[in-house]
Amino acid sequence: MDTLALILAIIGSINWGLVGFFRFDLVAWIFGSQAAVGSRIIYALVGLAGLWCITLLFRDRAGHAVLD
Repeated sequence: MDTLALILAIIGSINWGLVGFFRFDLVAWIFGSQAAVGSRIIYALVGLAGLWCITLLFRDRAGHAVLD
């Protein structure tokens, strides 16, 4: 799950980089618009992946919670 979340977070960061530097939304371009169902699904998955990645901050290298 961590690997999938990281891949989606990377996709999201690349897309935001493109938006920031070139005003080009790759996800919206692929699916037709920001309001398209496909775009909204990708945006939602990237958002959930980002939330999942927050948990990585609170784990040690062995994958256990730091606060255990």
